Amino acid sequence: MKVSESGYTKEQLLEIVDTYLYETARRWDFIEERGDGMYVYAENGDRYLDFFGGIAVNSTGNCNKRVAEAIAGQCKDVIHASNYAYTLPMILLAKKICETIGMEKIVFQNSGTEANEAMIKIARKYGVDHYGKEHYHIVTAKNSFHGRTYGALSATGQPDSACQEGFQPMLPGFSYAEFNNLEDFKRKCTKDTAAIMVEPVQGEGGVYPATKEFLQGLRDYCDETGILLLYDEVQTGWGRTGDIMAFMSYGVKPDAVSMAKAIGGGMPIGAMCTSAKIAKTFGAGAHGSTFAANPVCCAAALAEIDEIMEQHLSENAKEVGAYFMEQLKILPCVREIRGRGLLVGVEFEEPIAFAVKHQCVENRLLITAVRDNIIRMAPPLIATKEHVDEAVVLLKKSVQEVLCSEAE
Repeated sequence: MKVSESGYTKEQLLEIVDTYLYETARRWDFIEERGDGMYVYAENGDRYLDFFGGIAVNSTGNCNKRVAEAIAGQCKDVIHASNYAYTLPMILLAKKICETIGMEKIVFQNSGTEANEAMIKIARKYGVDHYGKEHYHIVTAKNSFHGRTYGALSATGQPDSACQEGFQPMLPGFSYAEFNNLEDFKRKCTKDTAAIMVEPVQGEGGVYPATKEFLQGLRDYCDETGILLLYDEVQTGWGRTGDIMAFMSYGVKPDAVSMAKAIGGGMPIGAMCTSAKIAKTFGAGAHGSTFAANPVCCAAALAEIDEIMEQHLSENAKEVGAYFMEQLKILPCVREIRGRGLLVGVEFEEPIAFAVKHQCVENRLLITAVRDNIIRMAPPLIATKEHVDEAVVLLKKSVQEVLCSEAE
């Protein structure tokens, strides 16, 4: 729907925003009206290079034609079905995901935070079922981010952050250990620890990749103790880091893995995959969701995954991501560049990240900031080296403008 077709001016629409909408995000000052591949378009026709990807969602590009056609086609048949019905998109998607990533069972959800809630729930119930009612403790990483609902928020290792401030007390039974520090994770585990839960790359925490030694050490320790190893791949899954799932490039398989964002092509869907043994923990009535496995979302996900696989987008993310991190070295005021594939962070020497983010919007480039001194980029996986060159020019210009402004 176009602003010109709404019967309102942009100014009138923004007055409606002020009147009715919760402002839980610092939104841009334009109305996104159209998406096309690597670009989004504002109501006035301005074009923005998208290195944000709808927060790592639009992996096959904005408004991918194949995904859009799958959505439209499914809407002609079944838009919603209850938990008690099978649908063809649900069945085919379950098979495709499990066989592609080498897991045995899947339960669908509506988002990443719900997928992580499902992992927390199944880990706790598995621990209680096998070891006793007190066996529900979970260790996660400091500076992790697992979602906004209470279980996922409690698992998030940011006790002094804005996302937790004012919402305490958090749910009991969580401890936080230093990321990439195997010995600290071991110290935080107790006789009642049911699971260890980590992101292969901490996205919101500042784009910090796990080391192979750390993940392998966690795997070995969990095997020795009977603790479950859980991976949050909501942001890293489905091509983002240079392999279909990040754990596949590390060669360290979890007992359960969550996913969302990229698999839906823009539609709200999440999932948790586990072994068949762990899946038995969730019997009838133990877990559920009215809208999970929505047939339209599943149809979109089937198309999205086919596009990722057939266009070799994980390989493209690996190649273009490496090129991107090399080109970013020309930026001024940089302390460190980190990332895997097309999940890339730049840490500045000064707390200029949020100013740089806003200046990038002025220069028609979309990125985000996750710390005062860290910006994050997660562009569609169709990005080319030419898109990278364009983004780096705009980013350099934005950083220089911010530094000049602060120097005045």
